[in-house]
Amino acid sequence: MKTVYVDADACPVKDEVMRVADRHDIPVVLVSNRGFRTGGHPLLRSVVVEATPDAADNWIAAEIMAGDICVTNDVPLAARCVEKDATAIAPNGKVFDTASIGMALAMRDLMTDLRETGDITGGGPKGFTAQDRSRFLNILDALARKP
Repeated sequence: MKTVYVDADACPVKDEVMRVADRHDIPVVLVSNRGFRTGGHPLLRSVVVEATPDAADNWIAAEIMAGDICVTNDVPLAARCVEKDATAIAPNGKVFDTASIGMALAMRDLMTDLRETGDITGGGPKGFTAQDRSRFLNILDALARKP
């Protein structure tokens, strides 16, 4: 059975994940270093990991299997999931799969290098929009329907 793993600490689309999970009867695992109340929801499980860098990423990468879905903004985690034949999706609806993960990693590395050398300063990522939320919901729903 397909499972959705959520890198949950800063995830802005947890409610959308649950709507899709309910619609398609798919289990969801929220992985974080602080925990989330599940309210006894039969499809929802909260896993608390150590408050160390990459603890949630390492847990998800160890547990995810082929056909599963990971919700994350973390490109290296997305790459680890794709290596295991899972699909990763960012909260803005960007899908990371075998066709796109190489370019995503290269861009991440380039931007990191440019920030470290001072060629790019400030700015940060663009804000999360209602369009991002809608795109995410539509794409996650389509991924959930895939056999």
